[in-house]
Amino acid sequence: MHKVIFDTDPGVDDAMALLFLHQHPEIALLGITTVFGNASVETTTRNALYLKDRWQIPAPVSQGVGETIDPARPPVGWPTFIHGDDGLGNIGVPEMVAGRPDPRPAHRFLIETIRANPGEITLVAVGRMTNLARALKDDPDIAGLVKQVVIMGGAFDVPGNITPAAEANIHGDPEAADIVFGASWPVVAVGLDVTMQTVMTRSQLAAIAERGGERAGLLARISDFYIDFYARHVEDGMVVHDSCACVYVVAPELFTLRHGAIRTVCGGIADGQTIQKPDSRSFPPSAWDGRPSQAVCTGIDADAVLALIDKTLSRPAG
Repeated sequence: MHKVIFDTDPGVDDAMALLFLHQHPEIALLGITTVFGNASVETTTRNALYLKDRWQIPAPVSQGVGETIDPARPPVGWPTFIHGDDGLGNIGVPEMVAGRPDPRPAHRFLIETIRANPGEITLVAVGRMTNLARALKDDPDIAGLVKQVVIMGGAFDVPGNITPAAEANIHGDPEAADIVFGASWPVVAVGLDVTMQTVMTRSQLAAIAERGGERAGLLARISDFYIDFYARHVEDGMVVHDSCACVYVVAPELFTLRHGAIRTVCGGIADGQTIQKPDSRSFPPSAWDGRPSQAVCTGIDADAVLALIDKTLSRPAG
């Protein structure tokens, strides 16, 4: 059984990933920590509580930070044209939802849960890396107590999606990402190199909704707005970025990895760019020296990943 904490900014594709984690029989979801990104942290926390209630998820929700690890970074607007004004595809999430967040801020929830389960926790982080970086700053020793960190983020051999150089999650807090990549825990980056190959069509999602009951039906409604956005990029479907990171946890054999130290560009025209120094290559002394070797996904069996997502989301409640 994989013990998972899900660090997220719901978010439409985050919602699909959350339902995958909740319904996969080999995953024990211990907590949901929220961060700003697809919407403000207040909105992403409300959305997490809403989905927790609607999908009967027992894991607690802990609210994270609402600003970058470097407070001097200027704030950016929310991507409402992708995720809607409510962050969940404009389905009409009520302002007041059932439940309350855990009293601990997200970085303390992470630290305390990791320390209570040494060597057992997988962190799946699919938003900005701010909560993880803050946890490391508060308690650096947790890096040696985490089983692995699987992130959805980065663009290593392909263009970015927020700028030509950068993927959105990393670009939203590059300093935090550089801290996370530089820690001694094992990181697997599931970035645009592979996620852009995994497209779920509208008809596939409709079939999942038909088989999966009320939970999957809600997911399909949430996803409609997102699919409309992706119409300019793919044919009648949505790229399931965040769910790819979740699939890696239970089926790493469906991915091809490359290992090496990773740095994040912080500032300038390439702000947020992720660059790996492969272990197989030699270079003169550089800013990558002394950094831990981390894994980047460079290949994916997209059909098998989509089939596993389909199977998991189609599971009936109960």
